Amino acid sequence: MAEITITGTTRTEFGKGASRRDRRAGMVPAVIYGHGEAPKHVALPLRDLGVALKSANVLLDVVVEGKTQLTLPKSVTRNPLTGILSHIDLVIVNRGERVKVEVPVHTVGKHDVDGILEHVHNTIEVEAEATSIPSFLELDVEGMLAGSSKVAGDVTLPAGITLVSDASMTVVHLSERSTIVEEAPAAAPVEGAADAAAPAAEAAKE
Repeated sequence: MAEITITGTTRTEFGKGASRRDRRAGMVPAVIYGHGEAPKHVALPLRDLGVALKSANVLLDVVVEGKTQLTLPKSVTRNPLTGILSHIDLVIVNRGERVKVEVPVHTVGKHDVDGILEHVHNTIEVEAEATSIPSFLELDVEGMLAGSSKVAGDVTLPAGITLVSDASMTVVHLSERSTIVEEAPAAAPVEGAADAAAPAAEAAKE
């Protein structure tokens, strides 16, 4: 997994006004907490934080006033209109400590072409050492038939990773493609066609 160092500053002013000033300065308000320590309010550079969060379950070495704290992103808030980061919660972790996290699941292999693969759950919860959290896990769908499903217990787990999610939880389902063929609507009669056909029919009788 990725581990990135990011340097921030201590926040001494709080409230909406202070948060807006931080964001205008290109900084994101953040809180660091955990392991019984008092929460630390810091501001982190938006650009560096945005790059770091492109990696799932990234570890952040946050440097503030010369002190480094190993953390794991816990909760990320974004502006609902712009999608720009507006706040982040970071939980303190120690090297060698085991943590529970949600990890993305990627499918590999070819399934029945007559089916449509539906991702019921994009992630599963696992327990792993804080410094050995996988960026993603793989689920083999090779030969999967339409109408069948794969569950959390089918996901391949690397050594040292244990499953926390219910093993019977459906991760993907291969639904059957619809075979219903809609009938084409009957063509509407052309206006005046019936009137034109009547004299022709009478003439045929004579």
